[in-house]
Amino acid sequence: MKDLDRSVLLGGIKNFIRTLGEDPEREGLVRTPERFLRSMEFLTSGYKADVSKIINNAVFHESYNDMVIVRDIEMYSLCEHHILPFYGRCHVGYIPNGKVIGLSKIPRIVDAFARRLQVQERLTNEISDALQSHLAPLGVGVVIEAYHFCMMMRGVEKQNSYTMTSSMLGAFQNMSTRAEFLTLLQNHRGRG
Repeated sequence: MKDLDRSVLLGGIKNFIRTLGEDPEREGLVRTPERFLRSMEFLTSGYKADVSKIINNAVFHESYNDMVIVRDIEMYSLCEHHILPFYGRCHVGYIPNGKVIGLSKIPRIVDAFARRLQVQERLTNEISDALQSHLAPLGVGVVIEAYHFCMMMRGVEKQNSYTMTSSMLGAFQNMSTRAEFLTLLQNHRGRG
């Protein structure tokens, strides 16, 4: 971010605090504009992410051809309508077609798309599309379960409601493959 843009943004945040009826020079708020700006830079860092660089040659030739699932990936994003957080878990499965990806790359891909202003539906599709285009697997399945602060803190104020979205590509559009994936997500994972 350019220095000029940064000073304009900091001034805008100070004015916003002042408009709320607060004193931006009060001890607890003096550094808030800078902290807020750094926070937003981190929370939207996905705009600078390049999936090819994230994967960084961590695709390996392997004859494994059964389902690979990374589940319960913690996910945090910002609703583009209210710029309030939504958070939850992302579950990603794919069926290799001669290539597997380093497992740690999958949560990094989730973060690359989650750290943007988002809607959950698009986020789900972006993750599945990225894996499909970079791995060319037989299929990809992505399920996200998330709580939205725009529904919890304001509006309908429903703290226990969450939203589920899914994206099923290739073999995951087959009902038996989809059922296997969803059944595996429901099974409780034992922790040792």
